Amino acid sequence: MRRLVKIALEKPELAGGLLLAVLVLFFYLRSDGVFLSQDNLRGILGLLPETALVALGVTLLMICGEFDLSVGSVFALMPMTMAVLFVNGMPFWPAVLIALALCAFIGFINGWITIRFDIPSFITTLGMLFMARSMTIVVSGGFPPRIRPGEVPSWLFVGFIYEGWPVAIRASVLWFAGIAIILALLLSRTNFGNWVRATGGFLPAAKAMGIPTGKVKIACFMICSVLAGFAGMIQSLRLNSFLPSIGEGMELQAVAAAVIGGTSLMGGVGSILGGLIGATLIRIIDNGMVMSQIDANWFKFAIGALTIFAVVGNAWLRQRGRRMKVGVEK
Repeated sequence: MRRLVKIALEKPELAGGLLLAVLVLFFYLRSDGVFLSQDNLRGILGLLPETALVALGVTLLMICGEFDLSVGSVFALMPMTMAVLFVNGMPFWPAVLIALALCAFIGFINGWITIRFDIPSFITTLGMLFMARSMTIVVSGGFPPRIRPGEVPSWLFVGFIYEGWPVAIRASVLWFAGIAIILALLLSRTNFGNWVRATGGFLPAAKAMGIPTGKVKIACFMICSVLAGFAGMIQSLRLNSFLPSIGEGMELQAVAAAVIGGTSLMGGVGSILGGLIGATLIRIIDNGMVMSQIDANWFKFAIGALTIFAVVGNAWLRQRGRRMKVGVEK
């Protein structure tokens, strides 16, 4: 039993999981039970995939030891590119593939510049944040494209596939769940996952072992950008509105979600489950404050406080776990 407690305390996502449980209980009591009602859970689950997909990509990249501050802009650029191509006569699926390829190219450029010139990814992606946002506005031509309901297969991405008890489920939830499972298996069951952790954990040792650290980082950058663009398309199809302003501030929420979920800012430590917990926490805080009639202006304060608290809590729990002595059974 003591060994199990020690293992649990050293899990990076433990603090985020405990915070999630506490906040669910708090908002449930504060809202007189409305928070866990079927209609409210439907709203939370409908919005979660859009935030969580971005957070999972950022989590993977942070485990690899890098950052991407351009995900909020890519979140807007992908659906705008897809919509403009579509309204100008291109079929839906080729338009989607070209827009996703653009996201992958942006991720490649972020990774290549960072590695080739040995500069912090914070700087590279900060520049790309402004460039991609500007590209979104230029592509739109100042007039967001209009797509009539029924012209594109929105149901495949955001349509309700189940509307019974206990909660209605959109197709976006299945997309998100499938991608999360693939990323979790990729990180925990493949050589690539081991390379990601080694690259983020101690780069010189990873290079000495023959790991292609540059290619690993570029791949993580590309995955991060593609997931951000895909999430932006899901939101745009759900709202049936393609605006160049969506995704503003998304990059900071994604980093906060990763950190709250136990991902180390230094790289090498983290999990897909942790990123999911962090994204869920952000959506729950956003929704719970409304249900509890708390001033929404406190939302960013709450995210910042929880980020600090989660980092401190994770550090304290890991220290307690490492200090715990476990006897050897005879």
